[in-house]
Amino acid sequence: MAPKHWTADDLPDLTGKTVIVTGASSGLGVVTTRELARAGASVVLAVRNVAKGAAFAQSVAGRTEVRHLELTDLSSIRAFADGWTGDVDILVNNAGIMMVPAGRTADGFESQIGTNHLGHFALTNLLLPNITDRVVTISSYLHRGGHVDVADLNWEHRRYDPSQAYADSKQANLLFTLELQRRLASRGSRVRAVSAHPGIARTALGAHLRGFRGIMVDVGVSVLAQDAEHGALPTLYAATQDIPGNTYIGPDGFAHWRGFPVMLRPSKSSQDPELASRLWARSATLTGVDTTVPAIA
Repeated sequence: MAPKHWTADDLPDLTGKTVIVTGASSGLGVVTTRELARAGASVVLAVRNVAKGAAFAQSVAGRTEVRHLELTDLSSIRAFADGWTGDVDILVNNAGIMMVPAGRTADGFESQIGTNHLGHFALTNLLLPNITDRVVTISSYLHRGGHVDVADLNWEHRRYDPSQAYADSKQANLLFTLELQRRLASRGSRVRAVSAHPGIARTALGAHLRGFRGIMVDVGVSVLAQDAEHGALPTLYAATQDIPGNTYIGPDGFAHWRGFPVMLRPSKSSQDPELASRLWARSATLTGVDTTVPAIA
């Protein structure tokens, strides 16, 4: 008999748990939010468009709250964290952008590294004193093409390449998880840092792409992509199952593009402790956040 695949029906009872999901009102965030709330969690939708988030939240069966969060603006991230009281069991760093034209965040960061990595880096560290269980950061199988340049995170000295910038930001997600877990473990914290990737999922993430890149994404999605319900499974698994820190969850199918959640091995470069440490230090300098892991009571 073939082993049973893990699905959202296998989620544990999350009654009494509080979960923050960034980018909760679109793409995989919609499914992640819906399923966690269905399992009993109180889910906070951290979204840039509050009206859109509120409209979606009305359709969710379960406890939800909508709060404004703009990951491209450190002042918004600080306001979100300053307004948080009480514990948060699980933080899901889900929001992201992909292969966008050259652009800058409100703080002058290259838009993809700024949104996908630096924004979540700041948010996580600001909320860390309140987090009781785990941080889940969403990467991509495209992280394998990443070559994070710590000295030039913001593409100030290189010719901008949207595909490379995206891959770099997704590699940065895994390097961040590696270093965060190291820091948590060194303080004896029971909080875990883990990561996941959805494979190729059918969402609107690449809808803005045009030309050859857009054609390739459209073909890939039409032929290879799984639906958002399956794409969200690695996130849900990583957020709720008893797995070690720095575990990486993704689909079990061909090339890990689709399928059901399993533990995977990320690229060797994304597990380089020296690179992770240098990226952390640079990220702390750029964002200006306190990255001291809270003392264990």
